[in-house]
Amino acid sequence: MKPSTEAVYIPNLLQAPAKTKAIDIETYYPELETLTPVRGEVTVTHQGNYLEVQGRGEAIITLTCHRCLQNYNHRLLVAPKELIWLQDPDVEAENYSLEREVAVEDLVETLPPDGYFSPQGWLYEQLCLALPQQQICSADCQGISLKQSNAKASDVDRRWAALAQLKVHLPEDTAQ
Repeated sequence: MKPSTEAVYIPNLLQAPAKTKAIDIETYYPELETLTPVRGEVTVTHQGNYLEVQGRGEAIITLTCHRCLQNYNHRLLVAPKELIWLQDPDVEAENYSLEREVAVEDLVETLPPDGYFSPQGWLYEQLCLALPQQQICSADCQGISLKQSNAKASDVDRRWAALAQLKVHLPEDTAQ
């Protein structure tokens, strides 16, 4: 099957066999620097008033360890499944101010029934969500090694020498 990068026109899914379309993806995302192309598949099924989207994707990405700051390779694997509701955009939503209370049940993904679904964009979002929050190269990473300094505690940075001279002239109780 030839990889496709086109958006799926949602009404066309109703004429597809089993109201389903499978899209193979093999691409590089400019915003996600990967060593290998992102390879995967996204399957979209029209279920009447919602889309059932599932997929899989994989790539190798270079991350920077938060402890030792060394680069390391990480295999990014996703196998997400999501329901996307089909509903017309609310005309009233334009009248709301920027600050409005949103109910938990409103925190769902929606698309217009006569709109488009981007499988490539959806897979990109899933990969971004799968990036580790704490990027640690290995479980036994010790972090940046701090070498013992040979400098004495009394050594003062030459840029602070003038302040050190002023400190000598201050009374004892304010010098602290």
